[in-house]
Amino acid sequence: MITARPIELLAPAKDLNCGMEAVLHGADAVYIGAPKFGARAVAANSIDDIYALCDFAHLYNVRIYVAFNTILKDEELKEAESLIRSIYDAGADALIVQDMGIIQLDIPPIPLHASTQTDNCTPEKVEFLYRTGFTRIVLARELTLEETKTISERIPEATLEAFIHGALCVSYSGRCYLSFAVNGRSANRGECAQCCRLPYSLVDAGGTVITEHKRLLSLKDMNRSDDLETMMQAGISSLKIEGRLKDVSYVKNIVAYYRKKLDGIFSKNPAFYRSSSGYSSYTFEPQPEKSFNRGFTPYFLHGRDVDITSFNTPKSVGEPVGAVKEIKGNSFTVAGLRPVHNGDGLIFFNQRGELEGFRVNRAETNRIYPRHMPRLKPKMPLYRNYDHEFESVLSKPSAERKLGVTIEWGDCPGGFTLSMTDETDARVIIARLFVKETARRPQEDNIKTQLGKLGGTPFLATEIIISMAKNYFVPSSLLSEMRRDAVEKLIADRRIRYRYRYAKKIMHGRYVVYPLQKLDYTANIFNKKAEEFYKKHGVDVIEPAFEKKMREDVPLMYTKHCLRYSMGWCPVHQKKESRYKEPYYLIYKDQRLCLSFDCKKCQMLVYSSPEK
Repeated sequence: MITARPIELLAPAKDLNCGMEAVLHGADAVYIGAPKFGARAVAANSIDDIYALCDFAHLYNVRIYVAFNTILKDEELKEAESLIRSIYDAGADALIVQDMGIIQLDIPPIPLHASTQTDNCTPEKVEFLYRTGFTRIVLARELTLEETKTISERIPEATLEAFIHGALCVSYSGRCYLSFAVNGRSANRGECAQCCRLPYSLVDAGGTVITEHKRLLSLKDMNRSDDLETMMQAGISSLKIEGRLKDVSYVKNIVAYYRKKLDGIFSKNPAFYRSSSGYSSYTFEPQPEKSFNRGFTPYFLHGRDVDITSFNTPKSVGEPVGAVKEIKGNSFTVAGLRPVHNGDGLIFFNQRGELEGFRVNRAETNRIYPRHMPRLKPKMPLYRNYDHEFESVLSKPSAERKLGVTIEWGDCPGGFTLSMTDETDARVIIARLFVKETARRPQEDNIKTQLGKLGGTPFLATEIIISMAKNYFVPSSLLSEMRRDAVEKLIADRRIRYRYRYAKKIMHGRYVVYPLQKLDYTANIFNKKAEEFYKKHGVDVIEPAFEKKMREDVPLMYTKHCLRYSMGWCPVHQKKESRYKEPYYLIYKDQRLCLSFDCKKCQMLVYSSPEK
């Protein structure tokens, strides 16, 4: 017998509007930044907005998680404690955290999710976090399906979350210190300067320039839309879209795309079902390539893949539209894959390999008249990173989310009754005293028409049943009044019925032993409470966080992206040797980084290197 498991589509929101649109476009849960202490410092939100989003989302049984995932200074802990209580009072369903010092605080029983920044790569780490009270663990993006399955089979009780779409950090999350070392802006404090998107030159030990001015640490964006079912079968219950800095059109398009994908899977596979209520309808056909992207990769889900990088540009390349065919005066023709429209933004890579763009002033079938004629060449590939017509649709209301309801109309002694039952079996019944008179004309059509007017409400009448002893006259005003009353009461009933989850009890006592007895700077221990937490769990030696004690002899970045592999020189996978002499260096202006390769762990390490 199959035991069906709920699956959650988790959407990002930079603000209240994005969060509400994510709900309308089909999200089962939304994560949004706290007023402070979120890993995207520029995407903070007020307590009032978090309350408003919870109030809106809970009507559809959509959960709201608040990102509180920076490491904290000792002097910030008291404020953090107070803020967490306010977030809990606002109705948030969970807190996404990195700093273990939070567990030591006097906080309400809000569920805690272990952020991907806690470096959740191994079964031992995931099991420890689960045993110490985390209700969910967000896995590292770098894990393969087999590694995910191993974790799930070892800790089947744990709820696992994994990313399925969006921008990729080249480093393992939580283990990148490059921005802080170079600019004093800590990624673990929500202030990443994105040094990985800069143009670097790759130089060997002898000073030979291997390649110049390429974004050698920049990755494509993740897209695992073809692997959703296999991820769920491997044990993932929450499928997460990255993007708390993305605009609302991105959220609409990408959430709708994955909603439709998942609903298609659920219709065929009874082992899974959606975790929230209501169904969305759209005014557009979602297409992920039309939203910001650097090209797509499933990343390491199926193992190492050479095509994960975006060396030429950190900007959005959008979708391919064809190639330049013929250039004539101030216009050119396209041998097209897709039609081009007035107002579109097109881009191309010039002969130096640099990205250039232009706006389409007028399009006549396949002939394009740019606003300013760029330096194009025949056969140059063209991409569209701004689709004017598509964005115009998304700039308007583009989705409705409705809860299906069954409405029953009947008569009772002295009047009429109306009951309304939604798809989750929430039900309200109201009655009105009214003098009943036999009607001269049939009333059924008007009753159904008036009761079905649910526009502007969260509900959609899927069935209207009329059970009257006689063909009584029912005025439209009474029907409208009773319908409005029933809607208000059903909304109130749904709010009362919403089931909050609370922090789970620790399964095997407080003193679960941590897998390691020594922790270095990559554990990101920034305050005394975090230090107390690890000591309580058997850790003997603790190094302070890099942000607390900067060191020059340690890696600034740990990454599964390997430049030897990208260049075709991997001695393990490609069995090839480079003609260049190691160590290799990355150089950007006066910044010089040294590369080291750990083939046993299949990682590249990035160190700071003094200028020569």
